[in-house]
Amino acid sequence: MAINDLKRIRRLGRYLRKDRRRILIIMLILLPVSIAGAVQPLLVGQAISVLRGESSLSWLGELSTSEAVRSIIFALLISVLVRLGLQGYQTYNIQAVGQRLTARIRDDLFSHSMALSLRYHDKMPVGKLLTRLTSDVDALAEVFGSGAVGVLADLVSLLVIAITMVLIEWRLGTLLLITQVPVTVFVLWLQRRYRKANYKVREELSQLNADFQENLQGIEVVQMFSREGVNGKQFQRTGLAYRNAVNGTIFFDSSISAFIEWVSLAAVAVVLALGGLMVTAGSMGLGTLTTFILYSQRLFDPLRQLAERFTQIQGGLTAVERIGELLDEPLEILDSGKRNQDKFPSPVSSSDLSGEVIFENVSFSYRADEPILEDLSFRIAPGEHVALVGPTGSGKTTLIRLLCRLYEPQKGRIFLDGRDIRDIPLFTLRKYLGVVLQDTFLFSGNVEQNLRLDSYITDSRLKDICSDLGLDPLMKRLPDGLDTELRERGGNLSSGERQLLAVARVAIRNPTVLVMDEATAFMDPSTEATLQNDLDRLLERRTALVIAHRLATVEAADRILVLRKGKLIEEGTHQQLCNQGGLYAQLAALQKSGLAKDLTK
Repeated sequence: MAINDLKRIRRLGRYLRKDRRRILIIMLILLPVSIAGAVQPLLVGQAISVLRGESSLSWLGELSTSEAVRSIIFALLISVLVRLGLQGYQTYNIQAVGQRLTARIRDDLFSHSMALSLRYHDKMPVGKLLTRLTSDVDALAEVFGSGAVGVLADLVSLLVIAITMVLIEWRLGTLLLITQVPVTVFVLWLQRRYRKANYKVREELSQLNADFQENLQGIEVVQMFSREGVNGKQFQRTGLAYRNAVNGTIFFDSSISAFIEWVSLAAVAVVLALGGLMVTAGSMGLGTLTTFILYSQRLFDPLRQLAERFTQIQGGLTAVERIGELLDEPLEILDSGKRNQDKFPSPVSSSDLSGEVIFENVSFSYRADEPILEDLSFRIAPGEHVALVGPTGSGKTTLIRLLCRLYEPQKGRIFLDGRDIRDIPLFTLRKYLGVVLQDTFLFSGNVEQNLRLDSYITDSRLKDICSDLGLDPLMKRLPDGLDTELRERGGNLSSGERQLLAVARVAIRNPTVLVMDEATAFMDPSTEATLQNDLDRLLERRTALVIAHRLATVEAADRILVLRKGKLIEEGTHQQLCNQGGLYAQLAALQKSGLAKDLTK
């Protein structure tokens, strides 16, 4: 376990390289701070020795009693001021380095999480992921600021105090050092048990956050179906599991604190008993005994602080373990085309791409026992408009995700203009593809930011595109037009309005291949009619792949692909497929008769 901890801590070294200078200063300050602290009990003992006329330090013996006491008081004041000043400067640098460390780790965690494929995010609840990016990183900051450096400071203090005690009176010094052995053994015994308990705490906290986040996201459904009581009981069970896990760590934490307190009291009692006998026998002065009593208390101060930091240290090591697990998660979608970046100009300025799409023997499954696409092959010619039709679960949306490289197929290849999409840089590939999903996601911010995303166009060009797409009535309804602030996920807009913005932001990107998942599904008839002409202009001279649910949309396509259980079973024009009398003809007949609202039934 200790070897693994060292490996995890060494892994964090690269995040601290930029702060090498500050860390060096922190390390150099440890020794003078410890010496200043160790001098204070010695000076107090010397003051008592001077007042009783006992032997004292040589430079004090040359002074009168009053001068010697004043000198000791002055030296004590200097040591206190030096220690406080250095500790303050040290603490500032520790906190500064800790915050820089967490900022860099959090940036890497965010970037890595964004690069992980949807397959990983499908199985990882958002709340659990957020826990690793927030509380786990915060725990790591604590273990660095209060834990790691604090432990080093305590160890240096122990070493300085131990050397000083042995030099003053080796018999009592050795006796006090022997009392450290059972404490050390006990701490090592607890370490592994506490680690397991603390890991369980972090896991239960992740589940607690996941449940809370899920209920907040689904608050509308919770309230409409009166699920408050049921979900409340479920959340209560999760909270109870978290409480029980925390209670397990409290037991270990309180045990070590009580044990150290007991050992420290026993050590002081032994020093008083043996030291008293030595003072009575005249083999040791009262000043020296006072020094050792103070040292015995100071000796256990670092151990008490270690006990207090025990929770932070173990929690931080657990956080390092959990953060490492996330960073070690392999990237399924590798951007192997970066080396070919220069070969692929941006979609706006490209003239060599025509938009040919080929699926070649593509097979895919989310789970090994449930295939979604099986040996799927088809070609979409440049500029051709193809509609995808099929029952729910036939693989239509999965096909789009594969084309955008949100997932990788287990078998087969996908080509764009004769190039394997795995050899095209992800940034370039997704510039070529313009995707309008049925479920539109809008970010917090204003309308203009949601339309631009990563596109760089002038304000006048943006307004012209909005006008061409018939967004003027929407802009007039919004209080501040393009500057209107949107709530989370565009909550202050209707579904139809959100979809209008989704179409507009794709038009701004000027893609070569347009992919649409029923872009007008949530629009009212008047808005849809207004947008349809503009959509026709958007589709002009572009390859289009449309998931279609409405018969009117399907009939306008150049070709229709009919999927069932991940296989291509029919293809052709609307009239050709109707004449064949297959699945498409049945779906179309049902929709015309009003028995089905779309072509997925």
